[in-house]
Amino acid sequence: MMMNNKYFPESQIPIIRERLLATDDNRANLLHAVQFKDPTISLILSLLIGGWGIDRFYIGDTGLGIGKLVTCGGFGIWAIIDWFLIMNSTREKNFTRLMSII
Repeated sequence: MMMNNKYFPESQIPIIRERLLATDDNRANLLHAVQFKDPTISLILSLLIGGWGIDRFYIGDTGLGIGKLVTCGGFGIWAIIDWFLIMNSTREKNFTRLMSII
């Protein structure tokens, strides 16, 4: 699991390690089926088609995706800001998803 540390915030890695060590076998087996979103893919989507909110839809932020779609990326400003924020948002979403499982 720790080979996937690019998918999570670096500050949360010790917490993840601790929780994984305390996890029972049933929950550990569940982790093999979970697909985490790649922060690099979310950045590429943000750079190419982020003005339409596709990057936010990709990470599961449907409400923000609709907001970006309706406003054309916040008239371009929101789309540019997301170029710098989307990777961390993806890692946070992955962390939240992982914590809900273990």
